Amino acid sequence: VQLQASGGGSVQAGGSLRLSCTASRAFSGYNMGWFRQPPGKEREFVVVDNWSGSSTSYADSVKGRFTISKGAKNTIYLQMDSLKSEDTAVYFCAVKWCGSLRCSPKFQVEEYTYWGQGTQVTVSS
Repeated sequence: VQLQASGGGSVQAGGSLRLSCTASRAFSGYNMGWFRQPPGKEREFVVVDNWSGSSTSYADSVKGRFTISKGAKNTIYLQMDSLKSEDTAVYFCAVKWCGSLRCSPKFQVEEYTYWGQGTQVTVSS
């Protein structure tokens, strides 16, 4: 599976961005997630989900500000509102095959098999 993430950029604090992740095949049957890697830090989960939406889980740091959504069968989005300087990071989408529309959530970086190339988000205060 090939993943292409896009939509990053530079915004001021309080602004919004929408990231897109397009896959070379449909997302159904996969765990999917958005992760980020702040400068000098480890990669961390932002939100994880499955195609049915039954396991949507957000990191506490983004809850209420970020929203994952699905578009076409091979596209997911991350709407990021009320951005803060601490949201500055490279954002990655990732998937892991589970064979079900209702995959149990996976939160660890090492649990994911396929990764997009990352898109930079910079929030200035």
